[in-house]
Amino acid sequence: ERSGPPPSDNNNPPPAEANASALNNSVIPLSVIKENGRRELIDVLDSVRGKKGLVLDPKFSGPLGLIAEVSLLKEHGVEKIYLLNPGRFNTECKSIIYLVRPKVNLMKAIAEHIRGHMADGQKKDYSIFFVPRRTMICERVLEEEGVYGEITFGEFHLDLIPFDDDVLSLELETAFKECFLEGDRTSLFYVARSLMKLQSLFGIIPQIKGKGTAAKLVIDMLLRMRREMGSDEPTISPEIDQLILIDRSVDLVTPMCTQLTYEGLIDEVMGINNGILDLEPSADQKAKKKIMLNSADRVFQDIRNLNFTALGQVLNAKAVEIDKYYKERHAESISELKRFMKKFSSAQQEHASLTVHADVAGKIKKLTSSAPFHKQLEAEQNLLAGVDLSNDYLEECINRQEPLVKVLRLLCLQSLTNGIKPKQFEFFKREILQTYGFEHLFTLNNLEKLGMFKKAEGKNNFPQIRKALNLVVEDIDEQNNTDIAYVYSGYAPLSVRLVESAFKQGGWKARDEVMRLVGGPTIEETQQLPEGVVDNVGATRSGVTLVFFIGGITFTEIAALRCIAKRKGEFHDIIVATTKLINGNSLMNSITEAEIVPQPTSAP
Repeated sequence: ERSGPPPSDNNNPPPAEANASALNNSVIPLSVIKENGRRELIDVLDSVRGKKGLVLDPKFSGPLGLIAEVSLLKEHGVEKIYLLNPGRFNTECKSIIYLVRPKVNLMKAIAEHIRGHMADGQKKDYSIFFVPRRTMICERVLEEEGVYGEITFGEFHLDLIPFDDDVLSLELETAFKECFLEGDRTSLFYVARSLMKLQSLFGIIPQIKGKGTAAKLVIDMLLRMRREMGSDEPTISPEIDQLILIDRSVDLVTPMCTQLTYEGLIDEVMGINNGILDLEPSADQKAKKKIMLNSADRVFQDIRNLNFTALGQVLNAKAVEIDKYYKERHAESISELKRFMKKFSSAQQEHASLTVHADVAGKIKKLTSSAPFHKQLEAEQNLLAGVDLSNDYLEECINRQEPLVKVLRLLCLQSLTNGIKPKQFEFFKREILQTYGFEHLFTLNNLEKLGMFKKAEGKNNFPQIRKALNLVVEDIDEQNNTDIAYVYSGYAPLSVRLVESAFKQGGWKARDEVMRLVGGPTIEETQQLPEGVVDNVGATRSGVTLVFFIGGITFTEIAALRCIAKRKGEFHDIIVATTKLINGNSLMNSITEAEIVPQPTSAP
């Protein structure tokens, strides 16, 4: 689970935005997206007069906190905030607004609430606002439950949510499973519609590239939606010059690897929920401490993309810098004192932030310094380089009943990179079911259906792809971020190598052979700008590329994309968008039929 803190009343609200990224340093004004979301939320709240209770879909409470603070909700009549749970719902509020994703289980929970109130003789006004749109199946469920006539319906069209100056997410928890396992294209429609909204705000995107079946479907939808608009489309100069859509299914290797950047490791070890880290309390604290992780924190901004091995040196340098500044407080002249006071507030903030991140890094280091972590990392690096895992290591993991998610990620990594022989496949399948329980048979079947865990049959393309795209870089300098392979200590994410190659001379067309090996369609489209609209790239600004991952992206892949964007004079500014911010555990958990992933906890 990666949802935000569950609110139960006004004293336990969705995350406040006090420390949220101000979005001031974005290459395009992403704050416009946030403001649009806030305005529409106000319209939703004001559509129900007077005081009201707000009931939130648990998966939506965290993302909502990124666009609206509790004070805004109060200003527009919200007395109490609740999480939607099945069972009895006791509230004194006469008017109730439900903000929910269109899910059948949520409709049944709402029906339970309404029937309970009716049985108790309570008369209330109910409104359901679907995020981002209503569906016929949800309405049918409410009809079958006998409560449809009691409800007023609406939609809250929130789609892409700005998480930071260069990151947007739809936060669709089930998009990967629905799209790639179940063949449900609903999330692809949401992607296409969110891109249409971006084009209405920032102009038509002239160049579109896509890799993978889902990417092709989204591009087809996008072009069709534009044709259907006719003459109603915006006539503004484009602020985004290129869209690159990457289908998660073309690179399932990368999320199976342990992330090795600072931000990536925090997510792997402790879990980042809607930009917030819940830090376990120390001996003298009672409650968890909530740490906002975004570019508003200057210390975090400087260290988030570093390989963890380079972190200590940078933190020490920052500590020396702050210590040097504090020594300047014994200023002798008025001008020196003024200079000291001018920086005082920011220095205090940096000092506090440095203390927090030194604590977090210390907790993570306990894990990364351990023998089991090194053994796991060595196994991953060997697989990526083309060396098979020893059966002994995997058997040992299973016999010790290590977390099933760790075993599955390693098995999937072996299957995707080097393949698993039929005998081995049957052996490990049997061992997993006997050790962890036969309820995991459906999970193994899902992994097989996705092609993540299967018998080796025919030729495996990964060795050729590895060579052609230089995915494994020997003797990588983890302190020096010149090649994106630093993020995984020698492995360059396949997904980001594809983005990188799109920028190079000749683009994907010049690399036709390797693009075929990667699998899935390769699409390149040019959109004509509306009549009279001029593309001002190069004249008044540098180029901007929107990279959209369908099916989720990891923090370490984002770090690699930032590495590309920092190469001066070589590439464009990059904004990242995705259906969901993920890690290997959350991706694995989204496709399982039985719970396999424990909640992330602090390193021992």
